[in-house]
Amino acid sequence: MYVPRIYKASDRTWLRRVVAQYPFAALISNGPKAPYATHLPVICAPCAPSESEDLEGSTLFGHMNRANPHWDSLVDGADAQLIFTGPHGYVTPSVYQRDSVAPTWNYVSVHLRGKLQPVADFEETLKVVQLTVSTYEQKFGSGWEMDSSLDHYRRIGPAVGAFSFEVESADGMFKLSQEQNLETRRRVADHFSANHAGRGKELASFMREYSHGDYNNF
Repeated sequence: MYVPRIYKASDRTWLRRVVAQYPFAALISNGPKAPYATHLPVICAPCAPSESEDLEGSTLFGHMNRANPHWDSLVDGADAQLIFTGPHGYVTPSVYQRDSVAPTWNYVSVHLRGKLQPVADFEETLKVVQLTVSTYEQKFGSGWEMDSSLDHYRRIGPAVGAFSFEVESADGMFKLSQEQNLETRRRVADHFSANHAGRGKELASFMREYSHGDYNNF
């Protein structure tokens, strides 16, 4: 991913924050004619580094339907990429309040490159599924307990393929109007805060919290 210096995260913990907050990723790996791309939830391995540390060296886990042709292409040590998309939105030139301007798109994205390893053992695959459920039920759900569904998991388990992903490099694109002056950035953030469509409020929050230059003066 090409990241101009102005949009690069000097504080690398922001990359881990995006992965944790927006865990529905696109897994990209080589295919026979074009790259395979599958959207799926990803979790950090148990006992992973704390959120204060960088992503390089981390292990992530994911799973997909074995009927997906992408699954058959996954081999031990295969190079792959995970793409995480954070909040994004269209920036109308009207917020600049001046002439000779162009519209643009603000967005947050993290790309991880690494090595894949399919999980061969059924019990280990089941653990990945259970860890995924428990992690995201706690983060995004209502505290639902999976114990009553374990037999169901075992019935559908043979159709599920899990994998680990060893992170070798991580890049983040935080395009948040850094090229504009502080007052203009305030107006862009206020515009997204007032916009009820999509993830405008989340994007405004990123603009105000992101520690780049004088953003802490928002």
